[in-house]
Order: sequence, then structure tokens, then C-alpha cells
Amino acid sequence: MTRHQVESDSFRKLGGIIPGTPGTHAWSLSGLNPSAIPVVIAVPHAGRAYSGPLLKALRNPEAASLRLEDRLADSIGRAVAKETGAMLLVANAPRAMIDLNRAPEDVDWEMFGSDDRPLDGHVEPSRRARSGLGLIPRRVPGTGELWKRQHRSDELSARIAGIHAPYHDVLAEVLAGLRARWGVAVLLDLHSMPPIPQRGAASAAQFVTGDCFGASCHADLASTMMSFLEENQCACAYNRPYAGGYTLERHGDPSRGVHAVQLEIDRSVYLDAGLSRLGDGYPRLVRLLGGLVRGIVREAMTLGDDCGREDWRDAAE
Repeated sequence: MTRHQVESDSFRKLGGIIPGTPGTHAWSLSGLNPSAIPVVIAVPHAGRAYSGPLLKALRNPEAASLRLEDRLADSIGRAVAKETGAMLLVANAPRAMIDLNRAPEDVDWEMFGSDDRPLDGHVEPSRRARSGLGLIPRRVPGTGELWKRQHRSDELSARIAGIHAPYHDVLAEVLAGLRARWGVAVLLDLHSMPPIPQRGAASAAQFVTGDCFGASCHADLASTMMSFLEENQCACAYNRPYAGGYTLERHGDPSRGVHAVQLEIDRSVYLDAGLSRLGDGYPRLVRLLGGLVRGIVREAMTLGDDCGREDWRDAAE
């Protein structure tokens, strides 16, 4: 335990609201005050607070949740945050309701009735939305169409106002606070992915680091992550097939000392054979990511302002 952790008090903050689920907050933020290290771990896709109306609207709720969720990635985030002193932001709202890694305008309007579509009629969905994974997911591989009915614009507005906007507002606030305290801030956006099929003789990547092809994170931080994973015999890839989405695009600003990087983890690394419950690999993964976060902090020391360097050195030990 570092000096900063000893001197800091733990806190938990709740915010946002999930439509149709009275009293259930959209996200939880926890950590130490003041912060122990200049890192926040965010887990946007592991929420499991499904409202009754949402479940009724899904064609196959169990299959949809299993394929859409970053299954139990919040458990990983909590364990790693506890081990390292990083701050932790976890979304409680399910991805089926709204995808926090998509822009508010990234909507497939074909999912809505004609009276609920934009009046100008010229809003083109993005490639992600056309593939079925827009702001409100429409389909995922192996399940087909997710919904029994069309959506309404008032539902979308309520989800953006209650979930999406508060989540990104608090994440921006956390990063600004870390930047002000440490001279640098690092967002580790934690995701999980289905196993990547192996092609040829090379092992399929089980970890994918993404930084929007260098736009959201300093190259040295991304290199540190890749080197650490390779040194620990982890099959890993950089920006392919996952380079990061809206979260990195919105919050990453390396020129101002705010670095955002996405980490995708193969679910078979930490789940059981059915990819539904924590498996035997979970403890090792937590230890691995604890070391990764500490490496990120050491590298961050060289990227921030001169003030506070001695404090950072303590925090990295």
C-alpha cells in the first residue's frame, strides 16, 4: 500500500438514472480521495440492470444479454482498482438499452417508427449502426434481430439524458481532476470480446490494445502496454480488430495530458467454458492487469508536468 492510499479516504458516488428502473442509478464511481494514481478504469458494457419493459421488448433476453454484455468485466475492474488504487467507473445500465461507446447521434433510425425519425430525413447511420451495433444495438452475430418492436424517440431521449450524458460528464470530470492533481490522466477503458478465431499458424490475440490508431493516447503508453503483455506471454494485438470508439474519441487528448486507451480481453481468459461465469483464469488475469496498471503509472510519470514527480514515484511502487 502506498503513502497516498494510506492518507486517502475511499468513496462511492452514484449517478444517472435508468428509465423504467426506479431508484437504480446508471453508473457508480468509486476510488480514493485524493486519488492514489492518475488512472481511472471505466467499464461501460457490463451493466446488468435490465428494466421490465426492456426485457419484454427483447426477442431473446438471455441470448442478447450473454452476447452483448462484456460479461462480468465489472468484477475485473473492481478487483484491479482495489489492488492498484485506480479510480473505477462502472455502468449499471445494460448495453442493450444504450451503448456508452457510441456517439449520441450514432442511431439506426430504421429501428424507429416513421413519426419518430428526424424530420429532415437525411441522417445517415454510421458503419457501426448499419452493422447493428449503434447507440441502441439492433442485432448481434448469432442472434439476429434483438427487438420485437420498433423504438420511440422519447425512449431514446430518456436514455441519453439519464444514462449516456451523465456517464460521460462524470468521466470527463474525473479525468480533469486527475489531470489537475497529477499533471496527467489515463483512462483505461475495459472491455471483453468473444474469442477471435485462429487464422493460420499464429495464435489468435487474447488481448487487444486500442488507441484510435494513435489519436487518443501517447505512443509510449500504448507501447508500454503491448510490451508488458508480450513479456507475460500474452497473445496480443494493437488496434486490430478493435481500435476504440466514442469514449476514446471524446475523452482522449494526449496534447493536454489526457490519455485514453481501450483494452479488449478474450472472455475465455477469465470465464468458464460456457462464457457465463468467472472461471479459473480470473485470479491470474487480475494479477496481470494489476501489473499492467502499475506499468502505465510508471510510464505516465514521464509524460506529465514536472510538479508532483516525487509523489508519482511513490504511487508507482
